[in-house]
Amino acid sequence: MELKPQELLVLLKVSAHPARKFTFAALAKELSMSAAEVHASVKRAIAAGLVHQRGRGDWSPIRPALQEFLLHGARYAFPAEIGPAKRGVPTAHGAPPLQGVLLGGDETPVWAHPKGSARGASISPIYRTAPQAALADPALHRLLALLDSLRIGRARERELATKFLIEELRGLDAAA
Repeated sequence: MELKPQELLVLLKVSAHPARKFTFAALAKELSMSAAEVHASVKRAIAAGLVHQRGRGDWSPIRPALQEFLLHGARYAFPAEIGPAKRGVPTAHGAPPLQGVLLGGDETPVWAHPKGSARGASISPIYRTAPQAALADPALHRLLALLDSLRIGRARERELATKFLIEELRGLDAAA
């Protein structure tokens, strides 16, 4: 079974809210996906060893495996495409938590979206519904922005994104 990029969107959403128990329908609604897409994503993530299934409808991401894949595999498996400047939702080093941390004249990378608050080089999101889901969930937006920094960043950006992603996931675990 081959992983698809929407698995990362689903797993990051669940990881962003570790105390919540999501149904496939609830995840689907919050991620602008169908329940069947979410269910298929979870099945593929289970097969890939990114999710632990305890029983019917009782599953959770395996944090060390997810972290390892995000840090070392996602940029190769799901590379981002950089496009022309557009209006959109800030991502990567243009969004929290990296926003303002890196000095330089680079323009803000964005996911093209009509409700976006910035203009900059357009970046292909990990999944087509990620910008909409990020607008509704700041915790998810932070994780997706860090993932994009890993996908498009230079060495310094990737190093900082790695540090922040580990801290974010650790902090979310502690809050659960």
